[in-house]
Amino acid sequence: MSDLLARHRAVIPNWVALYYNEPIEIVSGKGNRVVDAEGKSYLDFFAGILTNMIGYDVPEVREAVERQLSTGVVHTSTVYLLRGQIELAEKIARLSGIPDAKVFFTNSGTEANETALLLATYARKTDQVLAMRQSYHGRSFGAISVTSNTSWKNNSLSPLNVHFLHGADRQLPAFRGMSDEAYIEACVADLRHSLATVVSKDVAAFIAEPIQGVGGFTMAPDGLFAAYKEVLDEHGILFISDEVQTGWGRTGSSFFGIQNHGVTPDMMTFAKGLGNGFAVGGIVARGDLLDQLHAVGLSTFGGNPISMAAANATLDYVLSHDLQANAARTGALIIDGLRAAAERLPVVKDVRGKGLMFAIELSSPEQAARFMELSKQAGLLAGKGGLYGTAIRMAPPLTLTIEEAAEGLDIIVNALETINDEAR
Repeated sequence: MSDLLARHRAVIPNWVALYYNEPIEIVSGKGNRVVDAEGKSYLDFFAGILTNMIGYDVPEVREAVERQLSTGVVHTSTVYLLRGQIELAEKIARLSGIPDAKVFFTNSGTEANETALLLATYARKTDQVLAMRQSYHGRSFGAISVTSNTSWKNNSLSPLNVHFLHGADRQLPAFRGMSDEAYIEACVADLRHSLATVVSKDVAAFIAEPIQGVGGFTMAPDGLFAAYKEVLDEHGILFISDEVQTGWGRTGSSFFGIQNHGVTPDMMTFAKGLGNGFAVGGIVARGDLLDQLHAVGLSTFGGNPISMAAANATLDYVLSHDLQANAARTGALIIDGLRAAAERLPVVKDVRGKGLMFAIELSSPEQAARFMELSKQAGLLAGKGGLYGTAIRMAPPLTLTIEEAAEGLDIIVNALETINDEAR
């Protein structure tokens, strides 16, 4: 492995980070477990950064891809009819709840968010956009401009005029200790004040993650975005929900994260889990917004037959196995267990999440790094992040069993107990 690591460092940019003091190569997977090149097995609680949504080596997905491969057609482009693309778009449009919805497929969440920003600025004829503090929306020029996390923001140059709102930052002294109702009231007042002071007359859109991924699974209280939308609607400002991490039932309490707030946005972007590892992203939006562009456009690989076969099979599996309900059950077991453990472990500053999307806030980046090593040793893969590198974030496949949830919880709590003992 040391030779592979040296080769990686020789040809891959330094900013492509690797986890662990001794990085691992994953060589096989089955169900919700993977095996590294040394033969060690891990229960996967990070799922390729929320991408292997229904686990590994799923027969329904594999067989759908193999059927498409057997035709000899891997790619034709969107200048021809693509049955799989049309079928998947019909399902997503129906599930979105957006009136008269249409769908455009891309390769990633970054591309999807770029498309949404293009549609909004074109429709509203302004470059002004509202976004959330602590947000992350991708690595491209436009997506970075609506990202509010300096660890992921390479420069201040922007094609957009962006202003950032409160809503997922209750840790700040100004908001600490507030009830949900008081916090929502304060955030809405700040939005109104921003519209009266820091923007000119027209704003194109507001873009938000219902649960902030890179931000460490910080989130607005349920109902905040509904309150925001009332103000946005007064000004004709479009609402973009970034569902790249929160979509397809992961939160357990709704199929799309924004639905926890009782909101139907004008657009939703998606990617990651839909293809269960195959590259697929896209946007579902009101048809008039997607139809409005006057120039010809396409995404060369967006909607390609292989990714569409995988995505159709994955979405069908999620729906037919009611994985949203499973996320609610298994997620509650883990989150409730973590909150109970946190009461006796001072190193745990916060436990937050919904369904199979949960995070632990520790006291320092060093403790987060220590957790990563301890959980790896115990056979569990996790992620880290947060604004200050102190959050452990986990999002197992939606197929996680109750037994696997309990197993993972035990590993997590044992690691936290070790860190707590070391901190005394």
